[in-house]
Amino acid sequence: MTDKPTLNRRSSGVLLHPTSLPGPHGIGDLGHEAYEFADFLAACGQTWWQMLPIGPTGHGHSPYFSSSAFAGNPLLLSLDKLCQEGLLEPADLKPVRGQPKDHVHFGSAERFKESRFAKAFAAFEGRTDPAAQAAFSDFCAEQKAWLDDYALFCAAKETHQGLPWVEWAPGLRGRHPAALERARQDLGARIRYHQFLQYLFHRQWTELKGYCAKIGLGLIGDIPIFVASDSADVWAHPELFCLGPDGRPTVVAGVPPDYFSQKGQLWGNPIYRWDAMKADGYSWWISRFRMTLARFDAVRLDHFIGFHNYWEIPAGDKDAVRGRWVLAPGEDFFRTVLRAFGDPRAEPPSSGDDDDACDEEGIEIIAEDLGTLTKEVEALRDRFQFPGMRVLQFSFWEWNEKQQPHGFPRRCAVYTGTHDNDTVVGWFRNLSDKSGTRTAEQVRIERENALRYLESSGVEIHWDMIRAALKSPADTAILLAQDLLGLGSEARMNLPGTMENNWQWRLTPGALTAEVAGRLALMTGAYGRGPRRWTK
Repeated sequence: MTDKPTLNRRSSGVLLHPTSLPGPHGIGDLGHEAYEFADFLAACGQTWWQMLPIGPTGHGHSPYFSSSAFAGNPLLLSLDKLCQEGLLEPADLKPVRGQPKDHVHFGSAERFKESRFAKAFAAFEGRTDPAAQAAFSDFCAEQKAWLDDYALFCAAKETHQGLPWVEWAPGLRGRHPAALERARQDLGARIRYHQFLQYLFHRQWTELKGYCAKIGLGLIGDIPIFVASDSADVWAHPELFCLGPDGRPTVVAGVPPDYFSQKGQLWGNPIYRWDAMKADGYSWWISRFRMTLARFDAVRLDHFIGFHNYWEIPAGDKDAVRGRWVLAPGEDFFRTVLRAFGDPRAEPPSSGDDDDACDEEGIEIIAEDLGTLTKEVEALRDRFQFPGMRVLQFSFWEWNEKQQPHGFPRRCAVYTGTHDNDTVVGWFRNLSDKSGTRTAEQVRIERENALRYLESSGVEIHWDMIRAALKSPADTAILLAQDLLGLGSEARMNLPGTMENNWQWRLTPGALTAEVAGRLALMTGAYGRGPRRWTK
């Protein structure tokens, strides 16, 4: 008998976004290298492969700024798989000369892949295979609730030269029925094209997920709390967001000044109208959870604090300083969502229940509770027994046992770092903190505390931090792929508060060597995090 991975049992995994995989077409995808990486994780005794959000990216190519909360990113499609299906020719796979191997060049990758997508679509449309056409039609019918609006949004955006939807022709911008019907007729071919790309994504993703399940590997996804203003979601459901008559946000999301930025972070996402969402039973959110949990075995819920209180900033401000805290529906929201999935944690606990119990069965959620964590937010997290997050780079600001790895609770996920952190080596070597709020002296003390706690010389600080994560009491330990390789700041995924040169890092071919695999496997076994193999 084998067991399915769960966040309630001692385990470990690696965080690597699929765009960061190696490969010949300018950006990582769901092809051969994804399967090789899954095999690497299984061989190392890992239980989890964690990713960033997998939706289509928007401004700055941020996966947290997607044009859809439901669609998959077409750039993740494997061209090799399309060739195997006969939708492309081998000559179509020849990569463009000069493509960098250690980072994504989004512009050239988009141009290269989109021309191949167009050819694959033409080949599919020219086929007379009834089964293939029926499978596509079935997919469109099953996903109609979000897919129709998303495909129309993409097609309409093309006809408006990529302008945001608030600058479209008035009828289409305001979703007048006659304008929508006319657009569906005029843009029918392009609508079908974007539906086709989502169909391909669904097939390739389902195949990869099935393979990972077969080798005992669970997938952890990521739900950003907010969506982009220029998204199919806001265009299709303006009544659920704080917008003015012109469709532009009246207030936007962000966070106050913190560890990362002296002026806070101005995300710019529109704020939800929680009253309207509550009135219809949070149906949009439940659909969003349902889609994500169909793709992943567990999910990291981004900016968990925002479900209790969020930082609301006047639209038009240049930074996040003038924001204010506003209460969100918290407990009512999670109770409603969990109840929709038959999760027993939806019901109020009976007297005498052990708050520290970790054996509840239900959907697997990691609460990203970093930031201004109040007692009320902690109570909300613990009420539903969601594991929170601990980031090792935040453990050495002061000599505080509760902040250090040996003091972590079982019910949490410990990370060497996240997509918003520098790599461990970059963090250790960079003694300045120009973008953050700490002085040079505070940074120096932090590093000294880390060396003292880890009993480290600093020569292999990345492996010392990995060891601390794996040996900690936390049920789940997630390691950055960059930290397995001891890479510096050049491999950082994102610098909060900036819009350029982020999300680009990629593994180089062959970087994850047998030596790295053996060392990780040895540590994973030594600290009792090896998986109980499961089948699905």
